[in-house]
Amino acid sequence: MNLVEFDAGHALLAVLPIALLIWLMVVKGWGATRAGPLALLLAIGLALGPFGADLELVAFSQTKGALLSIWVLSIIWAALFLFHLVDETGQIPVIGAWLARLAPDRPLQVLLLAWVFTSFLQGIAGYGIPVAVVAPLMVGNGFTPLVAVVATSIGHSWSVTFGSLAASYLALAGVTGMGGRTLAVDAALLLGVACILCGAGAVWVFGGRRALASVAVPLLLAGVSMAGVQLALAAAGAYSLAAFAAGAVGLVVIAGWGRYRGRSRPATTDEQDSPSVGARAFLRAFSAYAALIVIVLTVSFVAPIDDFLNGVRIQLAFPETGTSLGWVNPATDSYRTLAPFGDTGSLLLYAAVAGYVIYRLLGMLPPGSLRRAARRTASSAVSSSIGIVTMVGMALAMTDSGMTYALAQGMKSIAGPLFPIVAPFIGVLGAFMTGSNTNSNILFGALQRDTAGLLGISTPVILAAQTTGGALGSMLAPAKIVVGCSTVGLGGEEGPVLRQGVRYGVIITSVIGVVTLLWVSLS
Repeated sequence: MNLVEFDAGHALLAVLPIALLIWLMVVKGWGATRAGPLALLLAIGLALGPFGADLELVAFSQTKGALLSIWVLSIIWAALFLFHLVDETGQIPVIGAWLARLAPDRPLQVLLLAWVFTSFLQGIAGYGIPVAVVAPLMVGNGFTPLVAVVATSIGHSWSVTFGSLAASYLALAGVTGMGGRTLAVDAALLLGVACILCGAGAVWVFGGRRALASVAVPLLLAGVSMAGVQLALAAAGAYSLAAFAAGAVGLVVIAGWGRYRGRSRPATTDEQDSPSVGARAFLRAFSAYAALIVIVLTVSFVAPIDDFLNGVRIQLAFPETGTSLGWVNPATDSYRTLAPFGDTGSLLLYAAVAGYVIYRLLGMLPPGSLRRAARRTASSAVSSSIGIVTMVGMALAMTDSGMTYALAQGMKSIAGPLFPIVAPFIGVLGAFMTGSNTNSNILFGALQRDTAGLLGISTPVILAAQTTGGALGSMLAPAKIVVGCSTVGLGGEEGPVLRQGVRYGVIITSVIGVVTLLWVSLS
């Protein structure tokens, strides 16, 4: 463990790359493609200058960034290809229309699509997939692209810790050595609060106070149900199923409420005029995404298939590197292992192949569809990829030079006894920089544990705040925003989306911070 004590000057310098990125994207309205390279250059300059790194450290950090970028981009390109293939069938509006039938009014549709369905998808899939899948469905159902991306980004974020088969939670438990029932229960409790807040935030994005008031009852019913199911499974040690099962229960609750509301009021003119979409038409249209769910569940829970697909692994070893200030990055056999046949991107491609076969058999794909889907994927993903590569590179330059740690130390020193309020914001910081709650937990989990010990406060509660903040950080992580924007035609316009995400992220994280402070004070 590094025991370097950075001074206040280094903490202030460490803020600069993040501040530049935020200023360019939020204030100036730049896209990630333009803002990312400048933030990366500043981070490398600071690493080589006041933080005492050498060219070897920077080179290795950027190689790590390249490995992480390959993994991330494989998911983005595959998710985009899957979407464009489905879009070639002309069935995206059918999917959106059928889901909308389960919710008779627009605010309830936001809850169903942007909050519950994204959480269900997050339970089985990973990086950016819920937003990449659901945001286009919302646009196809009449929501604006801005509302679709912001609402889905907010709505699914609470489920990230126990989503992706609990990858983020397991990373936190591994890096801190504090796994088990106590940490899982504390995390699930705090995430339960975030669950309701994220649902409320998604609806507020669409229609403000009036829309939120109209769905207060189903919001609370579904929120308590999802939080309760996640808590029960986390307490039972079934971490990998917690978010998936919670999302499934949420779908049942919202669909049931929608059915009740649909029977208790007359249909509007728009609803009377809208085409009826039956379950059979929906299943045909949803075939590729249904194949994705089946494939992910099969690989996740059938060990022989998982072992077979992950049998080929690409690993690069990295030597120990350090700075003149004493910061050390330990040697590692593999920073980011790539499994070309078993990673999430590969599973998405398998789903695309399965969808292509099904759609061809059903006669739903016109000639040239595969070529057009590939061309549209490349057109929408190239500029987004530049932004992601540069931002991941910035995060790794800051991490390996000790810049990230210096920033966290500065936040801890400033907060003092109010550290429980700051703890979730540190988690947000890690997710903002890396686009990943898993990476945020790895970066700051041990720091949060040690700080809690020094302050004499509950370590599991502070770690719960860390991973809750890391999950909420998903809604404003630029790399994930790029994913969502690229699927709804907002490529290059990520700034306004990030501006909205920051606003809601700060509000929800502040509430989590206050809850954490009260919890620590009473424990």
